[in-house]
Amino acid sequence: MKNLEPELAARQANHLYRSRRINDTPQGPECVIDGQSLINFCSNDYLGLANHPAVNASFRKGINRWGSGSGAAHLVNGHTAAHHALEEELADFIGRERALLFSTGYMANLGVATALLERGDAVFEDRLNHASLLDAGLLSRARFQRYRHTDVGDLEEKLSSRVEGEKLVLTDGVFSMDGDIAPLTALAETCQKQQAWLMVDDAHGLGVLAEKGRGSLAQANLTAEQVPILMATLGKAFGTFGAFVAGSEALIETLIQKARSYIYTTAIPAALAEATRTGLQVVRNEDWRRTYLFELVARFKQFAGETGLPVMPSDTPIQPIQVGSAEQALAISQALFDEGILITAIRPPTVPEGSARLRLTFSASHTEKHLQQLFTVLEKCFPSPA
Repeated sequence: MKNLEPELAARQANHLYRSRRINDTPQGPECVIDGQSLINFCSNDYLGLANHPAVNASFRKGINRWGSGSGAAHLVNGHTAAHHALEEELADFIGRERALLFSTGYMANLGVATALLERGDAVFEDRLNHASLLDAGLLSRARFQRYRHTDVGDLEEKLSSRVEGEKLVLTDGVFSMDGDIAPLTALAETCQKQQAWLMVDDAHGLGVLAEKGRGSLAQANLTAEQVPILMATLGKAFGTFGAFVAGSEALIETLIQKARSYIYTTAIPAALAEATRTGLQVVRNEDWRRTYLFELVARFKQFAGETGLPVMPSDTPIQPIQVGSAEQALAISQALFDEGILITAIRPPTVPEGSARLRLTFSASHTEKHLQQLFTVLEKCFPSPA
């Protein structure tokens, strides 16, 4: 039996060991972690809905109506009227024929890739895709190829060299560790030219980008014909949990028949679906949240420019601060923690070697006081430019 201790010790020595901290508060801009009061600047709760009173009330009402668990998979008896209504409302929101709920974004990505591909096919992925997309491609049994980050020319060269089988291109809409947006228009044009499926994981774009929060595809004015497969999660801007895939009637029916991560997984609780329906209403109707969110982003970018803070190029609420070594990223993160600011260090293998960073994210729940405290502490804790 393999001795696991040496590998764990090596991770610690290389500053790559992952440790959990215990949060003693609901999700929000302020939290108490390991007994310390902190301002939270690392959550994906972009619109501040994870503890929204109306969403919480719908959750409680849903429990009274449906109970706390779904009891079975969707195809057994776990698919309720609440699930079905949420799917229909999500499809309407993004202008697709159908939507299909999955337990997580990881399961959704896995379900699509394994349902649509087999041996003899090919899958092409941006080198900086989320781990769930990369794993989905690897587990699909298709030939797996990566193209250089956002390099459509590199992708087209690889697509054109593949003449047999189905071709599926997988990309994030907003890259979760960099905050930049994929060149979706060029990707769509290339995929149509090369007769390849294009799937966009818009976990960090839906609810945040474009009018009414319809996401990165809407921001790029791309249609369902140009991007036939859309996946997005519900645990970020929507404030709850779960994920969905949206597309044509034929696509969704194919996933229902063939996606093992859908067929063999217990459905999310119906009460959670009810809460998400309310979250969707807030996303659609409260435009001020997105307006204010991007005001925060603009002010931070101005601060970074004035102080020389080495932020990576991003126009989204994800604002990574480039550090370099894992050891230094951990040290700065701890210094911020000691001063009451929570920003986690992102290290390999989540990001490439030598590109460790602090992943700072903004939420519509942050106040002016939170922002000023962030600026004060960053100037105190982050190394000044040479």
